[in-house]
Amino acid sequence: MILADKVIMLRKQNGWSQEELAERLNISRQSVSKWESGAAIPDLDKIIKLSTLFGVSTDYLLKEENEELEAGAGIAAGVEEKSGRVVNVEEAETFLERTREFARMIGLGVSLCILSPVALILLAGLAETGRLRVSEEVAAGVGLVVLLVMVTVAVVIFILQGMHYEKYTYLETEKIMPGYGVEGVVTKRKEGFMSTFAVCIAVGVGMCILAVLPLCFAGMSEAGEMAEVVCTAVLLVVVAGAVYLFVWAGIIRGGFDKLLQMGEYTAENKSFNRKTAPVASIYWCVVVAIYLWWSFRSGDWGYTWVVWPVAGVLWGAVAGIIRLVAGGKSGGK
Repeated sequence: MILADKVIMLRKQNGWSQEELAERLNISRQSVSKWESGAAIPDLDKIIKLSTLFGVSTDYLLKEENEELEAGAGIAAGVEEKSGRVVNVEEAETFLERTREFARMIGLGVSLCILSPVALILLAGLAETGRLRVSEEVAAGVGLVVLLVMVTVAVVIFILQGMHYEKYTYLETEKIMPGYGVEGVVTKRKEGFMSTFAVCIAVGVGMCILAVLPLCFAGMSEAGEMAEVVCTAVLLVVVAGAVYLFVWAGIIRGGFDKLLQMGEYTAENKSFNRKTAPVASIYWCVVVAIYLWWSFRSGDWGYTWVVWPVAGVLWGAVAGIIRLVAGGKSGGK
């Protein structure tokens, strides 16, 4: 049980509202609300006042139950004291706020890459069907310029955001030791976000499935070449929206996992990620090259986007093989 939960429990045991507790401490009700939501932690003098007011020790208020158990187990088993870079509540909150901005911009950049051929597809289709009074070469040239501009903007976004986010890379590679209250605050915020995460994933998957339907109907009904061109553009727009949801929600969830050292950010996985970083860089550069080569060679931008989900699934297999090989070598030693 963390401090926030203890304040709620003790306040209710005494039959006080947030306003009444705030009056006894000579603070605002908003301050009490922030304590109980885990958004803020009382100062030391307020901890002492809470201890006196509730008739409990400061140790009871400050110590989390899981910390007490871990400490007892460590002494009994002779486990070494935790070590790592300490992250306090203020640093954690700043990181989570920056992660939300990072997620929004990276999602925008990825969506721009997916949307970049839309102008090329539409202009080429309009010129080819005679609905645009310019030659096909001019239409393709203008569409290609738009494509390159959008990709350039996306790359600039990636570079700038990467530079601003670089100072937090230690959360992905180093073992960290959350300061007092960090684990409780981050856990509570993650629990509150998971419903949003589930909705984003569900809506994104639904959008990807439904995005193909207009193109299928256009092909079956023989509505004409221009209809297929428009449906292809619509497909890319819908997929771009779905991918934005995937990227935005995934990065924010990853931010919580980094602070809690869960999922792919456990101490073991951090060590593994450091080893696979060079392989991942080469792999995704090859994927980008394949995507661009196939797209420009075939002109089927409405289909070549499947490279990305396929590459994602294959990377899972590649990472698994690397993990098995690394585990076999370490076991052999």
